[in-house]
Amino acid sequence: MFLGPCSSRVCSDRPRPVFWCLRTVRDETQSRSPSLLRELLRDVSRSFYLTLRLLPGSVRPQIGLAYLLARATDTIADTGVVPVADRMSALNRLRHRIQGTSNDSLGLERFATALDERSTQAERHLLTRLEEALGILESLPESDRRETRRVLGIITSGQELDLSRFETKRPAGSVYALADLRELDDYTYRVAGCVGEFWTRLCRAHLFPRAPLDELRLEADGVRFGKGLQMVNILRDLPKDLRYGRCYPPADALGKVGLGPSDLLNPGNWGRFRPAYAELLGIAEGHLKAGWNYTNALPRSQVRVRLACALPILLGVRTLALLKRANPLDATQRVKVSRAEVSRLMRRMALRYPFPGAWDSLFETSREG
Repeated sequence: MFLGPCSSRVCSDRPRPVFWCLRTVRDETQSRSPSLLRELLRDVSRSFYLTLRLLPGSVRPQIGLAYLLARATDTIADTGVVPVADRMSALNRLRHRIQGTSNDSLGLERFATALDERSTQAERHLLTRLEEALGILESLPESDRRETRRVLGIITSGQELDLSRFETKRPAGSVYALADLRELDDYTYRVAGCVGEFWTRLCRAHLFPRAPLDELRLEADGVRFGKGLQMVNILRDLPKDLRYGRCYPPADALGKVGLGPSDLLNPGNWGRFRPAYAELLGIAEGHLKAGWNYTNALPRSQVRVRLACALPILLGVRTLALLKRANPLDATQRVKVSRAEVSRLMRRMALRYPFPGAWDSLFETSREG
């Protein structure tokens, strides 16, 4: 019952039950990956760790490592108690180490001991183990190392742009907004859309190099997949970002409804903000739909990759559905999909996977609740 091919090796087409895939993932994750890519990654991001556990072992270490390094650069950029110039300098040093153009000491002791209240103990631990992560990067095959360096170069460019916009241009105590949807689209590409390209190229090379696919369409949808997940983060985390002076809803969209960035600090302005927010929700949902098309364009034999793609997409769709019923300006209304719902969703994915029609309907049913 519930049979489907499942293997982390390209050459194998022996059928395995979908539930077998989910049951054995944990054991394989424990046995094949360095501790940095297991316990630490799990502690830094439990949600991404769920996705990582679903991936075949031949791509799991590279994607997990890229995530950890990106999380480290993001932690450095967001350590608000450290002056902006020092954060930019530290980002530059780490970027050069990642790109292999320097062997200089990272000098991050100050960051590891002075992280602000948004950071966790796991992030502090991550910074102290960066040399280990960089060592793993150097051990990757040349093509994987090149792709990892490429995506991290784009991600760090987005983080540096964020620092420049929100820290150096923003007057103290004010809220600074992106100018327009073009800037928002560029930002979401730099910090997440490029990950869709990375993911696609890595999985293509290691898992299904000979599968007949529309390469351009697949990569374009992969980019939108990443952008959609980042848009969900932006829309969900709006109150928190506003408190730190960052407004990702563009100024021109706010102007159309008679609001400025600082007006969003007042939850009472939700009624006026609603049309602009609805436009952003539509953009996010459109990107996630492209991500769903991307998932279904992958070979059906790639059970684990398809499940790993589907999980964050469907969680993103559920989050958007919850946001539509909330006041996103109210910091007391924390919108989050519960762990129980995550478990139900994973069971539903496994049950429906063998039946294409039932599987295809998951996107719409997740929108509806």
